[in-house]
Amino acid sequence: MDENKKRPTGPWGKSLAMWAVILLAVVVLVSVYNAPQSQGAVQQLAYSEFITKVNEGAVREVDIRGQDIAGRLTSGEMFSTYSPGDPGLVERLEASGVKFKAQPEESRSLLAAILINILPFLLILGIWIFVMQRMQNGAGKGAMGFGKSRAKLLTEKQGRVTFDDVAGIDEAREELEEIVDFLKDPGRFSRLGGKIPKGALLVGSPGTGKTLLARAIAGEANVPFFTISGSDFVEMFVGVGASRVRDMFEQAKKSAPCIIFIDEIDAVGRHRGAGLGGGNDEREQTLNQLLVEMDGFDANEGIIIIAATNRPDVLDPALLRPGRFDRQVVVPRPDIEGREKILRVHMRKVPLAPDVEARTIARGTPGFSGADLANLVNEAALMAARKSKRLVGMAEFEEAKDKVMMGSERRSMIMTEDEKKMTAYHEAGHAIVALHEAASDPIHKATIIPRGRALGMVMRLPERDQYSYHRDKMHANLAVSMGGRVAEEIIFGYDKVSSGASSDIQYATDLARSMVTQWGMSDRLGPMKLAENQEEVFLGHSVTKTQNVSEQTAQIIDDEIKGIVMRGYERAKTLLTENNEELHTLAQALLEYETLSGDEIKSLLAGEGVDRDRGSRNRPTAASTGVSAIPKTGKRGFGGEPSPQGV
Repeated sequence: MDENKKRPTGPWGKSLAMWAVILLAVVVLVSVYNAPQSQGAVQQLAYSEFITKVNEGAVREVDIRGQDIAGRLTSGEMFSTYSPGDPGLVERLEASGVKFKAQPEESRSLLAAILINILPFLLILGIWIFVMQRMQNGAGKGAMGFGKSRAKLLTEKQGRVTFDDVAGIDEAREELEEIVDFLKDPGRFSRLGGKIPKGALLVGSPGTGKTLLARAIAGEANVPFFTISGSDFVEMFVGVGASRVRDMFEQAKKSAPCIIFIDEIDAVGRHRGAGLGGGNDEREQTLNQLLVEMDGFDANEGIIIIAATNRPDVLDPALLRPGRFDRQVVVPRPDIEGREKILRVHMRKVPLAPDVEARTIARGTPGFSGADLANLVNEAALMAARKSKRLVGMAEFEEAKDKVMMGSERRSMIMTEDEKKMTAYHEAGHAIVALHEAASDPIHKATIIPRGRALGMVMRLPERDQYSYHRDKMHANLAVSMGGRVAEEIIFGYDKVSSGASSDIQYATDLARSMVTQWGMSDRLGPMKLAENQEEVFLGHSVTKTQNVSEQTAQIIDDEIKGIVMRGYERAKTLLTENNEELHTLAQALLEYETLSGDEIKSLLAGEGVDRDRGSRNRPTAASTGVSAIPKTGKRGFGGEPSPQGV
């Protein structure tokens, strides 16, 4: 209890005390300046006027203090005047019968003089210090703490993160575990002449667990761990960032061996002289100081720098050379095994129903990062709470997955019967072609319930994570993508084709272009690369730069792209024409049930019907389908479902 009483009151207490001091100073200043003034209205008289009133007998009493004269007239009014040193004043007062008293002039005390002369400056200085402290909030160094480091020393013992909390990125974890082992037992490495890396750069997409890895190192190393963001170095004043770097390393030297973690290092480590960031001299000076501290004349032994970024391409080459960041640890998106482990970590704090299978959810979330999976588990828990359930079941995970990937259901959206019918046949066309294409991924779900910007969706799920794609699968995806457009033409006629296939056409065109210009899958052009890997961003869209080719070659490229797309179109038309009855059957079932799982579609087309109450809107769960949906990305990846109608 005594220790708690001695704790500082915190920022609110300091602010309150500062305002109290300022208010007290203002009160004292006002009281000092107002002290000579007496109560009531005082008439200021000229000395000649005062003599006249004395001679006329209009003055009752007078108080003389040096050369200051104050008194009262016979009318009761108070007055004051200043005597020029008249030696006959006393005789005039006696002759007129004025009651008077005289006192020597009181000199102000030294304290009062100091307050009157210095207090305004002290008041201004106090306000300036208070404002600067507020501006430097977080530095913890007061008004003169511009150049002090903002690195925080982690010493928490409770709630710390360890390597047991890190899953799905085993290779990155192993490399960083070696750094922790060196800090615990450096002799095991130094005996063979090995030196600990001075720096490790964590590179990966947002949400893959770079900061989590750093926190795990802090929890495992049992050495001082300083953490700071790259943006904390840069200020509007030139030289402040460099001063903060120096101060950070000075603090680290006192605590060596230790670890410094710099998050988002690209904020300060960009290419020098590249014009990025406005060519800020402050940023470049900060980077120069960081380079010197990491590997300069003064060796900082026992200090390990760990930094994280998702933009390694913008970092200065001097920062990445051996001796500074000796290791670049890639933190990739997890595969299916990694996703399962990550899900199990996040599911520890969630009460799960017996039907929840982490493997099934992991299989249905290819491309998800660790942050995406954490969000998925959280959304499922929130949905179960809304339904007042005690346990989070597989149905909630399926619904949460659909919401994360495709958006919330738009049940308030009013669609005409004709629009619903066209959407049903559009999605049925995708599904029928996918079922009859041997190289296509299995269908997970077909729905005509609007979600996000889509009026409907056919979701296909790869049976495993795919890292390369074969020619037959690409042609199958082209046929599936054309299935919706072809179904509209067959059922409603040429003139009634809608704009719903716009994203399908874009997907097919982009895939065909990549096959021709990047992967050498054109018989006429052969295995030649005709497009650069570099992409430029224009108006928010990535645009692949095509190499300079002759006009004749460009025409061949266009012809080959069109030929590949049209072959997919003709393949889809052939399959839907041959299986016209299945198209009608599936479209009518979608109009009735709105959502069908992959197993239900197979049962329906096999003549077994759908084992579900008529008119029910229950969603198929992963427990019944055995599969899950694939994620919605900005660009439909190969193996993904064709883009939905209405996008």
